[in-house]
Amino acid sequence: MNREDKIDYLIDQLLAENPGYASIPRPVDIREKRRLLRSLMNVRFPGPVSPEVLKVQDELLREELEEKGVVDIKKLPAIGDEYPCTEIKNADRIILWQGDITRLRADAIVNAANAQMMGCFVPCHGCIDNAIHSAAGLQLRNECAQIMEEQGHEEPTGKAKVTGGYNLPAGHVIHTVGPIVGKEVTVQQIEQLKSCYKSCLKLAERHNLKSIAFCCISTGEFHFPNKLSAETAIHIIDKYLSTSNVERVVINVYKNEDYNIYKKLFL
Repeated sequence: MNREDKIDYLIDQLLAENPGYASIPRPVDIREKRRLLRSLMNVRFPGPVSPEVLKVQDELLREELEEKGVVDIKKLPAIGDEYPCTEIKNADRIILWQGDITRLRADAIVNAANAQMMGCFVPCHGCIDNAIHSAAGLQLRNECAQIMEEQGHEEPTGKAKVTGGYNLPAGHVIHTVGPIVGKEVTVQQIEQLKSCYKSCLKLAERHNLKSIAFCCISTGEFHFPNKLSAETAIHIIDKYLSTSNVERVVINVYKNEDYNIYKKLFL
């Protein structure tokens, strides 16, 4: 099968799972077909998937990853090589990188999850939770659902869980629930954000993961102030690394605003 054949096949299989999808129009353009496929993956509830569907899905996602290009964090320069970093003790182990976190080859990447811990169900939503689940594949939601079923309750803010990475270049995904900020950030929410970073680092160490890439937890849909988030992240990461076996920590930013905030903190 070529790429379009794979997309058509996967659309057919996912549409067939739900009789209510019978009226959904089939796009002609391959880009719209791919968007429909992502939407169907996003809204699909956890459940068994046939080996053939997973095989075709995995082939498609890995082809797309190859096109995007994998970024090996071992080859990225540390902030100590690029900035003065006079206040940062572990500048040789911290990396600032701007781009798509689903391209990073690391032992783990961090997902800013919600309390249900099963990914974003909004079709093609722009959040990192949606991006990570869409790139990892249907297996990720199924594993998350199993973890949550065994846990029996929503994930508390500031805590974290680890899963496989599946079709991501990262070996694992560490899912953490950040605080949701209203009009003003509270002292409790600052402590909860600190706990997110600590929980992820502790989990990485517990699983003998030597490298981890953090997204900007809570700064998007959860409205945590960007500058305060960056200051909090750097403080916790640098302090933790001083007594940790974790070798490399990537601060992954996507927006120019966050990139510029971190650069100023390092100067």
